[in-house]
Formats: sequence, structure tokens, C-alpha cells
Amino acid sequence: MIAIQFPPPDFKIVTEGGNQLIFDAYRKRYVVLTPEEWVRQNFLNFLSKIKSYPPSLMGVEKEIFLGEMKKRCDIIVYNRNSKPWMIVECKEMDVPLNLAVLEQIVRYNMALPVSYLVITNGTNTFCCKLKGAHDVPEFVADLPVFE
Repeated sequence: MIAIQFPPPDFKIVTEGGNQLIFDAYRKRYVVLTPEEWVRQNFLNFLSKIKSYPPSLMGVEKEIFLGEMKKRCDIIVYNRNSKPWMIVECKEMDVPLNLAVLEQIVRYNMALPVSYLVITNGTNTFCCKLKGAHDVPEFVADLPVFE
């Protein structure tokens, strides 16, 4: 498990129609502040402010296709050549990170092969390094330095 120290939140949050909305700087719009969105926004903040991943190379809620099924990756980090490098799957804090969550992100990797898979619920975070398309994921002790 990777220890994550989130930076202090500096989010723009408004209330509209009884819903709290948070400004997503990556999608350039306000979105409903769900428990999962809170984890996603904090993790994006962590990647950019603590790990120095370039915000311009991070995509949020990007569509992929698994056969005929349309799915969305919570966060995709691209390398400097604009190739997908990491997929992050965010769950709300009370959702355990179990085999089903790991299998979900491994399926995403079939459609969008990357070097790293990350699952987080804001409290617990795990990262796997993938060496090749058919290799078994190897858990690593920390998130990689951005290439």
C-alpha cells in the first residue's frame, strides 16, 4: 500500500439546486461533488502538486471501449509523447480495494495498454507496474516519477 499525503484542498465548491458542485480544472466545468469525485479531485491534486505530473497530460473520465461496451477511465496520465502511461481508478472512501476493483482496471488496460495501473479510495492506494502485455502486474512501493 502506498501512503498518500494529500495537499491542502483549494477547490472551488458551489451549491446549486441543492447539490454541491466542485470545479474540475481538467474538464473545465463544475461537476456534482460525489464521494468518488472528492477522491478523484484530491488524487489529481496529489499527482500534480506533490508528484509533479503535468496537468496538461492528465485526462479525466476518458471514454474507452471494451468490445462493444463503453466505459470511462477515472484518470489517464499520458507520457510526453501523448501515449497513455498510467490509468487510475478511483473509488469512494468506504469502498474496499479488492480483487474486483483490480480486475476492473486490468480490463481497462486491455483496451488502453499502459505501464502503470493505480487503484485508490483516498485512504488506500496501490500501484502495479506492467512490464509487457502478458506479464503479471507487479505491485510497487510508490507511484513512479513522471517520465
